[in-house]
Amino acid sequence: MRAIVTGGAGFIGSHVVEALLARGDEVTVVDDLSNGKRENVPEGVPLVERDLREGLGEVFADARPEVCFHLGAQVDVRVSVDRPTHDASVNVLGTIEVLEAARARETQVVFSSTGGAIYGECDGPVTEEAERRPLAPYGVSKLAGEEYLAAYNRLYGTRHVSLRYGNVYGPRQDPHGEAGVVAIFLGSLAEGRAPRIFGDGLQTRDYVYAGDVARATLAAAGQDGGVFNVGTGSETSVVELYDACRRVAGSSLDAQQAPARLGELERSVLDVSRAERELGWRPEVPLEEGLRLTWESISA
Repeated sequence: MRAIVTGGAGFIGSHVVEALLARGDEVTVVDDLSNGKRENVPEGVPLVERDLREGLGEVFADARPEVCFHLGAQVDVRVSVDRPTHDASVNVLGTIEVLEAARARETQVVFSSTGGAIYGECDGPVTEEAERRPLAPYGVSKLAGEEYLAAYNRLYGTRHVSLRYGNVYGPRQDPHGEAGVVAIFLGSLAEGRAPRIFGDGLQTRDYVYAGDVARATLAAAGQDGGVFNVGTGSETSVVELYDACRRVAGSSLDAQQAPARLGELERSVLDVSRAERELGWRPEVPLEEGLRLTWESISA
């Protein structure tokens, strides 16, 4: 099929592009390169350097996509707290521009949303029907994007899909940018530095490998709308994660303890049974294997 991937030069977006190319699809990448990297875009794939808020009408007209995988976003929770207006501008207004361009071409949109930042504190694996209690503007802006997709589905009869990702990790995640903890830990170990663990390190997350996330994202294309969690259904504490990172890195460095950060979730884990049932998808890469693949990419 023909596809546009917004944010396709970024971490998760580049894995989606890779998965599309592997099955022979025609791909156009749209990215403003504020966080994405040109070298993440495979040779021969058209790259349109564009801020989503500038509009995408002519890009869609040229590419004639059947599906737009919308991963372009402001994804740093800390930035959303410091600059909530900027966060809302990119994540809400940018998403509306994508929806409007898609409406003109009758293109389905598959939207990358977030699980942990939307659900807030969890007392076990949460389903898609769980109460949404975002703690940061980032979660609010992503939830607003989901609601815009749902409203367009009701208003125009479209079939847009939202995917609530867990804590995604894998190759090409920048350990110095808006990185997740896996990239930070492995990046520090690669440089021989001890990373910091904030608080007691017992806070848990649902870590899901980027390749698995890309497969789920492609599986959502063609669905008749809806919201799906994309994770593993298993939770790992920060202390357990660091121990696993040390094993794959062959390091004996102890982490430094740091004060707990205000507003940080203690527990976040997703129930992925709907994705298994309706998308025919389930995570395949165990945490230790995914960490090994990530370490190999960082230390190469």
